[in-house]
Amino acid sequence: MKSLKRGLASDPGAANITSKVFLRSTRSGKVQKVVREQYLRKDIPCSSQLCSTCPATAATDVHGQVPPFVLSKRPVGIKSFPNGHYLIPDTNVLLTGMDVFEDTNNFHDVIVLQTVLEELKNRSLPLYNRLMALTKSEEKRFYLFFNEFRSETNVRREEGESINDRNDRAVRRAASWYTSHLSASTKKKAPTIVILTNDQDNRRKARAEGLPALSLREYVSELDDADRLLDMVAEGQETKQLVGELFYPEYYTASRLATGIKNGTLYQGFFHVSAYNYLEGTVKTAAFDKPLLILGRESSNRSVSGDIVVVEMLPKDQWRTASSKVVDEEEVNANENAENEETGDVVVTEAEREALQAEARDAQSAGSESKAQPTARVVGVTRRNWRQFVGTIDSKAAISGGRQTTVFLMPMDKRIPKVRIRTRQADELVGKRLLATIDAWDRDSRYPIGHYIRSLGELETKEAETEALLLEHDVQYRPFPKAVLDCLPAEGHNWKVPQALDDPGWKGRKDLRELLVCSIDPPGCQDIDDALHARQLPNGNFEVGVHIADVSHFVRPSNAMDAEATARGTTVYLVDKRIDMLPSLLGTDLCSLKPHIERFAFSILWELTPDADVVSASFTKSVIYSREGFSYEQAQKRIDDKSATDDLTQGMRTLLSLSQKLQAKRMAAGALNLSSPEVRIEADSDETSDALADIKTKASLATNSLVEEFMLLANTTVARKIQGVFPQTALLRRHADPPASNFAELSDQLKRMRGFELDVSSSKALAESLDKCVDPAHPFFNTLIRIMATRCMTSAEYFCSGEHAEPEFRHYGLASDIYTHFTSPIRRYADLLVHRQLAYAIQYDGQGSERVDEGLRNKSKLDKVCANLNFRHRNAQMAGRASIEYYVGQALKARGEKAPNKKIEVEGYVMRVFENGIVVFVPQFGVEGLVRLEDFELRKEVGATRESEYDADAHTLTVFEKDQLSDGVKVELFQQLKVRVSSEEKGGIREKGKRRVRIVVISS
Repeated sequence: MKSLKRGLASDPGAANITSKVFLRSTRSGKVQKVVREQYLRKDIPCSSQLCSTCPATAATDVHGQVPPFVLSKRPVGIKSFPNGHYLIPDTNVLLTGMDVFEDTNNFHDVIVLQTVLEELKNRSLPLYNRLMALTKSEEKRFYLFFNEFRSETNVRREEGESINDRNDRAVRRAASWYTSHLSASTKKKAPTIVILTNDQDNRRKARAEGLPALSLREYVSELDDADRLLDMVAEGQETKQLVGELFYPEYYTASRLATGIKNGTLYQGFFHVSAYNYLEGTVKTAAFDKPLLILGRESSNRSVSGDIVVVEMLPKDQWRTASSKVVDEEEVNANENAENEETGDVVVTEAEREALQAEARDAQSAGSESKAQPTARVVGVTRRNWRQFVGTIDSKAAISGGRQTTVFLMPMDKRIPKVRIRTRQADELVGKRLLATIDAWDRDSRYPIGHYIRSLGELETKEAETEALLLEHDVQYRPFPKAVLDCLPAEGHNWKVPQALDDPGWKGRKDLRELLVCSIDPPGCQDIDDALHARQLPNGNFEVGVHIADVSHFVRPSNAMDAEATARGTTVYLVDKRIDMLPSLLGTDLCSLKPHIERFAFSILWELTPDADVVSASFTKSVIYSREGFSYEQAQKRIDDKSATDDLTQGMRTLLSLSQKLQAKRMAAGALNLSSPEVRIEADSDETSDALADIKTKASLATNSLVEEFMLLANTTVARKIQGVFPQTALLRRHADPPASNFAELSDQLKRMRGFELDVSSSKALAESLDKCVDPAHPFFNTLIRIMATRCMTSAEYFCSGEHAEPEFRHYGLASDIYTHFTSPIRRYADLLVHRQLAYAIQYDGQGSERVDEGLRNKSKLDKVCANLNFRHRNAQMAGRASIEYYVGQALKARGEKAPNKKIEVEGYVMRVFENGIVVFVPQFGVEGLVRLEDFELRKEVGATRESEYDADAHTLTVFEKDQLSDGVKVELFQQLKVRVSSEEKGGIREKGKRRVRIVVISS
């Protein structure tokens, strides 16, 4: 777009002016008419390599060059267009068919109209980003044509014309211009311009104007791989009429929803489905302390977990308590046939009705209104969460014999309902991990309708399961595109810090190479973000330095690498691999603060008293030379080695001593110790083996805390500095105070079961009360309570300083009034932005206000960046946990195969108690799992039926074989159990092929 404006300035005769009129609502409710001038021009090229006219008239780029033309000389032909064709899709085709457009073997030479792109951006930002990625792919040849700025293709909206009709006309106008333009400017026979639209009326009008137009399904039917590709096309919704019984209520109109939200009769929030009961959901709103309960399919009304929904309260006599029973959809509706949608399905099956009635009886028998939660029903969905998901086909209904059949695709995520898809490949897809998406969910369909996208591979293969994990958590794992790699230093791994001090790279930098700097990291760490040093000053105080990799030197604002890092947001750490935010040349080499190599850094230097009080702090870009790279264990051994008296070791001892005093000050201020045990999975020494050698609990050493304390100090120090310079747009991190109601259940459980009081009036009070939750007989009990308390809290989040009042900047968990992330720019994009803000704040390189990157002051842009960073950060954490769970299962499987008769018996702790099972946490393996009634080891009798007695008030469950209560096993919340842990293939269709850690209760 910038090149268009430059071209206009150099050639005023190339354009004329038109105007666009917009209606805009003001905050007071008035409607303003906004008129914007629009420059129309004739130098926007068609970008066809067949064209002989446009190369001479096209606008030039910033370098004065005409950009390479995209559309090929030899476009492919199909039966209807044997001489080759270019495609012009409309918005709805891209909304429903982006998966096929991304297919590597088809859909080349596509003209993406500006009209379509802008409409797609308004309708779906994720699809817009996927389309933009296609326009940057040299292989796909997608050309973005600015039809709104080309004089011959600009279309003004006519009086009484809808926006949709105007946009359809713009598509036809562009196709007509391309047809005539290429016919006149091509010596050979011009390719056919084909409009792709699923709108029957638009196709009719196009054909009346002599323009070829096909639906996406019609076009795909003519491709060589039609059977496979047709499965990836959404079922046609353009003329769908509701038939048969209507299972679900109609949504309220948009105006009714808006009015209800405004006057407080309706409430809006995210819909979340329980991980243990698929019939129960919740919506958290600002109006209520407790989440609103949504019970049953009819009340959830076609909502999918993650949707933003609008709900209406039910009368108080219909309020219920949260579920006390595990309800699994596969068990409740095990024998449904996907082909029978219109011949007998009901919105609630008998089994589901029984489960809901049981919940109602439990709520009534509880007899305490204080336990009941406000209950509501969904009356509208304002934003869908119809993401791509990974699943498995129900093999019982998957025999197709090559004909098209309807099957159930069972998502791995149990919170997503099973989805009907139509496919001719059912026989081939059984036993594979599949990627799919939801297309529609109409009132006359009990389940959503979707389509299959592609196969990830055979179940339980490492490749398929790892890719499934990444896709489920929306991790950007594709290789870095060429445009990103082109931003790397031309010297590659040979890049070095310039030796000449007058080199531009040294400008504004302090030479700190004489300092005895070292890094302390987890074993095997390659992307080293931080290093430290300490030395005593003549006045008896200490100089302490934290030196952070200067990633911002290599990643410049707004280039392709910066855009990629913005989208990825963070590096994702799995058990066996790392999905980098930045290319490895930077992350593991040029930026990494490896020992014995000079590196660019961003340094914070403090003067601290012997009591760890901060006297002063300064910031500088620097050059450092790390003397050593330690693992936590190596650093601890070096510090503990009394024979080591060298200056580097003494500096590390100083750091440890000061860090302990800093930690004591934080704890005294009310910081929380909420760390949970983690496991480390060690791979087999044979790199070609899928087997894993061992699972170990990560040891926490004093050196872990050493690094953590100075990173926290660095982050708070930087936060104060940038907030003073960027009062509206400093990128900070907050942890909101959790409402007391979040802790109500845990507080009641602790008091009832163990007699402990949980004081949640402040973080300091909570920290002190958690310290008192100690069971001398069970040392892990305190850690268990801290894990459970962590889950009662809100999530920390990135935000712009202008988004909240200063008292709300507070980080509850750290007991800090202000905080940010500065110390890990190799693996977190937030830190990279903070580096840029700090560089400006200290006027690095003489930067004046006229040179500040506008992205650092653009609050709207930064708000969007923060939203993405929060999303990516959460997903990265969940992906890491899922990877550990998968590999724990694989490691246990390997152990079982090597020693089939050896049983693994360990300690477990009860975290939740249900009517028909318990949730047990196993510290040794860092996993928790549901233990069902059949997983209790009792006296075995042939044909015996398991029964249970559940006491909600006492949080106990007694499991016994029918009529054998005296021989049963009784367990209670927080109890330590002896359990047997093994790996088994999950029996359910949803998780078929996925190994789970099976926990069997041996004794209580």
